[in-house]
Amino acid sequence: MRIFHAIAALVLTSTLGLVNAADGLIAVKSPHGAKATMDRLEALVKQRGLNVFARIDHAAGATKVGKTLRPTEVLIFGNPQGGTPFMECAQSVGIDLPLKALVWEDASAQVWVGYNDPAFLAQRHGVAQCPVVENLRKALEGIAAAATAN
Repeated sequence: MRIFHAIAALVLTSTLGLVNAADGLIAVKSPHGAKATMDRLEALVKQRGLNVFARIDHAAGATKVGKTLRPTEVLIFGNPQGGTPFMECAQSVGIDLPLKALVWEDASAQVWVGYNDPAFLAQRHGVAQCPVVENLRKALEGIAAAATAN
């Protein structure tokens, strides 16, 4: 029975395009190129009234030191309305804020959008029951889904 559940979870996960690549990381497949996906993500974040603090191109940085990376960019964004209540639950959450999203192209040329699961962050900081977590989860899920929509 456990094997059945494991297979069912794997099928469901691959069907939805979600993968837990690392502890606490949610990854969503994108049908778009890396730059287009990041451009869409940044536009959506701004449309939703969030501040964009930085867009970091790791591949460009690698080029500066004579190295190569497949497309890899981080968007750092957020606002005090979402972050402050999270930090009221535990100020140490501030190390994980503002929010971040990573867009990368893997070795198979598949593009992904990844972000930290707010529930994982809450657990990490000992505030698993923090009431803002569900709203942050829904917001990030919605942004990632919209950025990766056809």
